[in-house]
Amino acid sequence: MTTFAMHQPNYIPWLGYFYKMFHCDVFVYLDTVQYPQGRSFSARNRIKTPQGATYLTIPVQLPHGHGRTLYSEVAFANDTWREKHLRSVALSYKRAPYFDEIYPLYEAPLRSQQRFVDLNIALIEAFAAYLGISSRRVRLSELPGDFGHKSKLIADIGRALEASVYLSGTGGGKVYNDTAVLHEHGIELIYSKFEYPRYTQLWDDFTADLSILDVLFNCGPETRRLLES
Repeated sequence: MTTFAMHQPNYIPWLGYFYKMFHCDVFVYLDTVQYPQGRSFSARNRIKTPQGATYLTIPVQLPHGHGRTLYSEVAFANDTWREKHLRSVALSYKRAPYFDEIYPLYEAPLRSQQRFVDLNIALIEAFAAYLGISSRRVRLSELPGDFGHKSKLIADIGRALEASVYLSGTGGGKVYNDTAVLHEHGIELIYSKFEYPRYTQLWDDFTADLSILDVLFNCGPETRRLLES
């Protein structure tokens, strides 16, 4: 049986995102679903600084005259944020044991990628390669066929992939999961067992649920072991 998982291509997502990638056969980047209105983790995530956790946020620009914007249509509002993010990360993690290994993986896409969705996927792919995650990754825009919404989207992706097991997150994903609809389409629903681990961090007391950057800078290749449980 082929297990698949999916998620929007968010900016430097947390460790749980990579847990799903690690535990599935095929991971789908939802690059043609609706970009959320209001606050989300689409264009921002948290790192840990000497002053505590803070957000790195990409200023984005949505196309005018659209009632519904796709992830693939989102643009950068400006480019001044790039150096700010690089400087913030360098200042916050330069004392971390794996800074020299991880910082180039973050820096290269920030300097080279010119589209929002491409940047996010390039960063995720760089970290996944470092961790040796072997699942196949595809973009929704690369799959043939028409796709519905919520549970119908999941079922349609399963059909396109010829996959029969869907690995879901336990957060917002539960809102979209209709077990009856998935069962009707021959999809078995299972949930991620991820629990955020404790590890040695910089800067005082432990802070959970940070960007993947935090655990990579502090744990390096040992991060993979945190995904195996």
